[in-house]
Amino acid sequence: MNNDLFRNRKLIIATKHEKEKVIAPLLEAALGVICYVKEDFDTDALGTFTGEVERKLDPIATARQKCLMAMEAGNCDLGVASEGSFGPHPSFFFVSADDEFLILIDKKNNLEIIVRELSMATNFNGMEIKNEQELLDFANTVKFPSHGLILRKSKSDTESIIKGITDKQNLMKAYETLYEKFHMVYAETDMRAMYNPSRMAVIESAAQKLVARVKSCCPHCNMPGFGITEAKKGLECSLCGLPTNATLSYIYVCQQCQFQKEDMYPHHRTTEDPDFCNYCNP
Repeated sequence: MNNDLFRNRKLIIATKHEKEKVIAPLLEAALGVICYVKEDFDTDALGTFTGEVERKLDPIATARQKCLMAMEAGNCDLGVASEGSFGPHPSFFFVSADDEFLILIDKKNNLEIIVRELSMATNFNGMEIKNEQELLDFANTVKFPSHGLILRKSKSDTESIIKGITDKQNLMKAYETLYEKFHMVYAETDMRAMYNPSRMAVIESAAQKLVARVKSCCPHCNMPGFGITEAKKGLECSLCGLPTNATLSYIYVCQQCQFQKEDMYPHHRTTEDPDFCNYCNP
């Protein structure tokens, strides 16, 4: 890797939820940057998990805007930001997933590098609570107290919200306060990184991917960020020879010089099993 691009440069991490704890050590060790955060930078202005501020952009655009805003506020030309989404896994609909995007922007060298980490290792959950026992059972299910909780009047309410609950005493106090006032309570997992070790671990995995992507340099111009931009389907069936939906090759494109490379048979197989052929096994 061209170490001169990043070594000893300041890099701002756009976060107010302590993501720098897992991102900074990896970037500093691998790239030689000096990471910092701007304490008064408010990422909640671009959207909150609890709905007080609606996220208006898609996750990648939100991460990009967050990163650029932090870089401007910190007068820095190198920055990193992440954006997470939670909901059903795109392939396994009955399983919750944590979908994290991490972006690095280098204005000095006109670089933008994006990675994604999609993980089922999440405690994302929520339910209506009718009594104290239901609350305690739910809390136990979602790894409380190591993982924080949020209580509010109802799932859609954005006014009566108590966040960052991390001990039983405050949990019961919050429940009693809301139940006494509204006679209804909704409990959910606090998905902010500092209250959710499971999410923090997924962000760390995304940061590891980012390091690997930054270290992957274009064979032609030696700029970082040389990565897969397309997966070509069409691996031949071993029985009939027709193309299948299995991956035939990966296409790599450099965002700087547009150099392109095709990596054939990336899974080290030149044919696909007939069981996965639409002709042999329709």
